[in-house]
Amino acid sequence: MKHQIREFPAFKINGFIALSIVLALGIFGSWQVWSTIQRLIEVLGRSLRVGDFADLAEIGAWLGATLIAVVIPSLSGFFTVEPNQAIVLVFFGRYVGTVQEAGFWWTNPFTDKRKVSLRVRNFNSKILKVNDAQGSPIEIAAVIVWQVIEPAKSKFAVDDYEQFVAIQSETAIRALAIRYPYDAPDEQSIPSLRAVPDEIALFLQKELQARLEVAGVEVVEAKLSHLAYAPEIAQMMLRRQQAKAMIDARRQIVESAVGMVDEALKRISQQQMIDLDDERKAAMINNLLVVLTSEQNIQPVVNTGSLYT
Repeated sequence: MKHQIREFPAFKINGFIALSIVLALGIFGSWQVWSTIQRLIEVLGRSLRVGDFADLAEIGAWLGATLIAVVIPSLSGFFTVEPNQAIVLVFFGRYVGTVQEAGFWWTNPFTDKRKVSLRVRNFNSKILKVNDAQGSPIEIAAVIVWQVIEPAKSKFAVDDYEQFVAIQSETAIRALAIRYPYDAPDEQSIPSLRAVPDEIALFLQKELQARLEVAGVEVVEAKLSHLAYAPEIAQMMLRRQQAKAMIDARRQIVESAVGMVDEALKRISQQQMIDLDDERKAAMINNLLVVLTSEQNIQPVVNTGSLYT
């Protein structure tokens, strides 16, 4: 930036003390004006002398000038600050400080007072259609929780800090989608938007903080609120996910069945229940695998003869 904005507290005094002083000056000035008018009436009631009239006019002029120059402009110096609110002061185009303490205050009456809310706010981004790291079109949206922590920067570093937050948030969400795939075959080695939500939220928060720091904004939290494939490929991707889930389930079933068969053969051999040659072992393994991996109920076949007859 051409001019670096540095936040610092503004000059201020307690508003009730300043109000007491202004009221005292006003009462004193009014009393003086009233006394001057009474004296003027007395002079006009007697023989009018030019010197006495000039003295009274001079006193009245000074008192009037005091009321106009001190009391009346001082009234515009009073202001209140609500909790989680800040007042940025500008004196003839120059930033002269910020007041963040809640209460009733008085400051230079010729300063321009600009309010800035320090309350926590939510920004719900619209659903964006972008391509992920693998080039697949996806729909993505996020919820950004943010607040202003440096009011001077929010007022002078950017033109409209609320619009700046909205635009930069959408830009950061697009950068996030380009960096990660929606889904990955090996989720342990390749993080994806769907598999690691905590990592995604942390990356989005850091990305946003780097972009919004110039505006004096702190990102409290950032999380995805919507994540889906684009409608034109949603059905195809759903079938792929179903096929992958079915393959993974089959693999798990086969691995478990092989383990059970291996355990059964080992127990038969250890307990010497029966002596099996290679051919009988192969037949037993085949029957057990068919029973354990079949999706339908298996009807048993009673063999009354021998495997070799």
